[in-house]
Amino acid sequence: MEKRDFTITAETGIHARPATILVQAASKFSSDVTLSYDGKSVNLKSIMGVMSLGVGQNASVTIAASGDDEKEALDAVAETMKNEGLSD
Repeated sequence: MEKRDFTITAETGIHARPATILVQAASKFSSDVTLSYDGKSVNLKSIMGVMSLGVGQNASVTIAASGDDEKEALDAVAETMKNEGLSD
């Protein structure tokens, strides 16, 4: 299992548009990818799950991947977070 911690820097947090882009990035991989925030963990391939967390600015989140392509999945999600201005 690979995991990384991120601090959400975007003013609006993870709202609908970036959540959709993160879900699309995670869905390209066979590994299980989860987003954890405030003691809750959801499937990063589920838009409803991601939106249900209500992740705001300055929130600390952990993204974990487990499976055959876990490293590639985590790298892709991290790159997406950076490109979307969600995290540094």
